[in-house]
Amino acid sequence: MTSRLDDIARQAGVSKATVSRVLNERPGVSAHMRKAVLTALDVLGYERPARLRPRSAGLVGLVLPELESPIYPLCAQVIETNLSRQGYTPVLCSQTPEGAGEDEYVGMLLDRGVAGVIFVSGLHADISLDHSRYRDLVAQRLPVVFVNGFVPDLDAPFISCDDRAAGELAVSHLAGLGHRRIGLLSPSDRHVPARRQLAGYRSAVESHFDSFDPDLVDIAFPGVEGGYAGASRLLQKNVTALVCGSDMMALGAIRALRQRNRRVPEDISVIGYDDSVLMGYTDPPLTTVRQPVLSMGVAAARTLIDQIRGTGIRRTESLFFPELVVRASSAPVSRGGD
Repeated sequence: MTSRLDDIARQAGVSKATVSRVLNERPGVSAHMRKAVLTALDVLGYERPARLRPRSAGLVGLVLPELESPIYPLCAQVIETNLSRQGYTPVLCSQTPEGAGEDEYVGMLLDRGVAGVIFVSGLHADISLDHSRYRDLVAQRLPVVFVNGFVPDLDAPFISCDDRAAGELAVSHLAGLGHRRIGLLSPSDRHVPARRQLAGYRSAVESHFDSFDPDLVDIAFPGVEGGYAGASRLLQKNVTALVCGSDMMALGAIRALRQRNRRVPEDISVIGYDDSVLMGYTDPPLTTVRQPVLSMGVAAARTLIDQIRGTGIRRTESLFFPELVVRASSAPVSRGGD
C-alpha cells in the first residue's frame, strides 16, 4: 500500500498525506489536488474505490448498421469502453432489415433524453439521401459525431478512415507484385467511403498503368454474397487480382474463385478492407487494408464528450490513415497472367 501511495503521490505531484486524504474522502483537500490524485490513479491503472468512481453523466446513443460484419462490433466496443470510462452509459442501437431504422432509433433516443449520439456508417454516408434529419439535430444543439461518411454542409464533427488512401495502398501493393489487370469489388456507388475507395483505386491505376478500365470495377452487394457474385463476374474479364471493399466481400470472392478451380494467391490475389477479427486465420490468411478502428473509436467518444461538456471541437472531418497488412492472399502475378 505504501508503494502504491508513493506512486500516486509522485504522479500527482502531491504528498502521500494528500493522497491518503483523497482516497479516504477526508476534508482539507482542494478540488484541484483531488482531481490530480484521481487522474494519477487512472493514469497508473489503479482501480478507484467504488465511492470515488464517476457517476453516470447521462445516456449516449450509439447507432450502427447490422453487426454481421466483425468491424462494427469492434468499433462499438471501443466507443462504449471510452464512453463508460467517462461516466456515460452507451445505448447501442443496431439496425437490421426487420428491425427499427435509424430515424426510429433517433426518435427513441431523443425521448430518453440522451446527452448525444454517435452515428457509425449511417445514412449520413449515403449521398443520395436527404440529410436534413441531421441538420435538425444540430439545430437542436444535440451533440453528435459521425463516423465514416462526410456531409460537407453539415456543421458537425466527422471521424473517417482515409478510404481514398486505402484504395491507393491496395493497388500499389498489387502493382508492385506485377499485376496489371486489377479488379475492384465495391459495395456501393452511393456511399462516401466506397466512392472514395474507388477514387483511390482509379488514381493508383492511372498512376501505375496510365489508363483506367471501368469494366474492371464491379458494384456488388455488401458482404460475402456480394463478393461471391462480383468475383464471378470479374473472373470473366481476366483479372489477376481483386481489391475488395470489405473483408467479408474478400472471403466471398475467395469462395467463388475456388469453386472455379482458381487458386489464391497462385492464380489470383485478393485484398480485403477492414482487417476485422480472425482475418489472420482464414485460408489463406487475408491481405487487407486495416481501418484504424481503435484510434477512430477513441476519437469519436472523446469528441462527443467534449461537445457535451462544452469544450471547443473541430466541426469538420478528421481523417485517419489506414495500414496495409500483407498476408498470404496476395503474391506476384503468375507467368500466364497479365
